Amino acid sequence: MFEVLVFVYQNYWRADACPEPGPLSRKLSAQGFEADEIREALHWLDGLSLATRGVQLTPHADGVSATVHLRTSADDVLAASADAMRIYSQAEQAHLGAECLGFLRFLEDAAQLSPDMREIVLDRAMASASDPVTLEELKIIILMVHWSTGTEPDALVLDELCGDREGRIAH
Repeated sequence: MFEVLVFVYQNYWRADACPEPGPLSRKLSAQGFEADEIREALHWLDGLSLATRGVQLTPHADGVSATVHLRTSADDVLAASADAMRIYSQAEQAHLGAECLGFLRFLEDAAQLSPDMREIVLDRAMASASDPVTLEELKIIILMVHWSTGTEPDALVLDELCGDREGRIAH
């Protein structure tokens, strides 16, 4: 499934440029992806579309970046306080593992992943059939969430999400 998601990410810069599931399925099949992989990826993308349907972007003063917020009414949810802490369930801890949870925390501490965006990432990670989710798979999920919301991660974060860590030399 993740190979299909990477193909979609690389070939359709934004979610609104991606074809409907029928034509996309035919294109993916023509590219040589297996029917089961395509079905799983399209189901996952459908869930991503539902998860990001209520997303609102708040542009920053620089005009380049934006913050992602879930649109909800005051009756639906209480706003989290600035010092709120996310406690992961046992199922989330088992499915994601310490490395993935640590990476999510790193992105949050670097102000590169808002709490709303983190919840979408967690939803999509939990919807993944991989058990446990690897760090590389989590990075693809994070990229796809950005792709679906129409936001681009910071250049250094994008490098961390896309770059090959094997050939890097620490400075």
